[in-house]
Amino acid sequence: MVHLRQPQLSGLGRNPAAPVDVMVRLATHAAGRHGLTVREGQLPDTVAWALLTYGGSDSAISLHGHRVSPAMRRRIAAHPDPAIRDAYADFIRNSVDIGVSLGIEALVEVYGRPSAELAVSSDPKLRAMVAKSWRDRPMAVQVALLNDADPVVRGAATWEEHPGIPPEYYERCLCDPAVQAHVARHLPLTFEQFEQILATGNEAVLHAVAGNPHVTADMVARLQNSTDPSVRVAVAYSRHVTPDTRDHLLALVTAEEAAGSTDAYVALHWSHYEPNWLRDAPLAERLTYLDCPHAVFRNVLAGSPDLPDEAWKRLDDDQDVFVRRTAARRPHTPPQILLRLLRSHGELRHIRPLLVDHPNFPRQALRSFVDEADPRVRVLALEDPDLPVSQLLRLAACEDSSLRRGVARHPNVTADLLEQLLADPDPNIADDAAANPVLPRAQMDQILIAAGL
Repeated sequence: MVHLRQPQLSGLGRNPAAPVDVMVRLATHAAGRHGLTVREGQLPDTVAWALLTYGGSDSAISLHGHRVSPAMRRRIAAHPDPAIRDAYADFIRNSVDIGVSLGIEALVEVYGRPSAELAVSSDPKLRAMVAKSWRDRPMAVQVALLNDADPVVRGAATWEEHPGIPPEYYERCLCDPAVQAHVARHLPLTFEQFEQILATGNEAVLHAVAGNPHVTADMVARLQNSTDPSVRVAVAYSRHVTPDTRDHLLALVTAEEAAGSTDAYVALHWSHYEPNWLRDAPLAERLTYLDCPHAVFRNVLAGSPDLPDEAWKRLDDDQDVFVRRTAARRPHTPPQILLRLLRSHGELRHIRPLLVDHPNFPRQALRSFVDEADPRVRVLALEDPDLPVSQLLRLAACEDSSLRRGVARHPNVTADLLEQLLADPDPNIADDAAANPVLPRAQMDQILIAAGL
């Protein structure tokens, strides 16, 4: 994370090419410590000790596990200052106390006991955290958590679908207010159980059961007249409704959204509901959704591995860009389809792998993106690690900060260009320039001298 006041120091702290003596000097400054504590990989012992010397317990929180050598871990454990000695353990224990999610490895490290023993701790907050973090726990441990006296623990044990619930516990869980909304999402239900949980009047339970993949046609018919937008959307995505009913329900929610309903907006655009059942339908049935007016169905269809060429051609030209993006992720997407899609709409950085990393993407075309007008598309030129300096200079002069930031991270950037970017008014760009491993040692020293280090 960038230090907003002195981003050059925080960036230099992250720089994987920074020598040990540079890191030690950075440890004397808060902004330098800021970068060092998020730096990837193990810190040299001298750097870790400098962080403890100047950063005290605040820095000690990050010095644990693979971040430091075994010798340094022993040295920290024997430190005369208890605030430093116990900094990481206190941080983890406080996180457990306030319910911040943690990995099971951190719990085992701090509490010094195996996962199975932590699961039967006398502290219900710790048991709940184990239930959240120990995803591959044995069924015997899961059963004990399902029988826990504390409702928070039972809720944590059923938050995720796995490791699952034994059939003999279905009825008990469906009647337990602490876990009803969790298990109603995925347990197979009898109609009597379905009616019982609807009778609770709990909105979270209603939303959960509406999206349950096991609901039957008679259950869907029972939900069909709901006025709740989320339930209407879930029912519309069910395999048990006719196209006319689906259109009617989605039209109602769309009208509510247009009238300003936040619940309707969330139901249409942010709910977890999808017609996932379509993924496993026979090919002939899936193909009938090529003409479905609702993009969510075409998007699920586009994730199929076995469509005929004509269907792919239709999906590649779909009016919805998300459908086109999903279709483009198939293994045999033609290069020209990938190029057309990215040139029109750019990448979605949060979805991996990127489309530019598709085996069929013509990477030799990346340099041509530098002439695109849309910054979201133009930035793709920076995916070429050998992009010429002349083109990097053009991008570094752009008003759009994402382009300058991409240049600051580029492996082909020159020292002169880095000097320019280190002075950029956007702290993220200055931070990334200082973190670039091609930054010359002389510029590292200049950053330190300017900060009085």
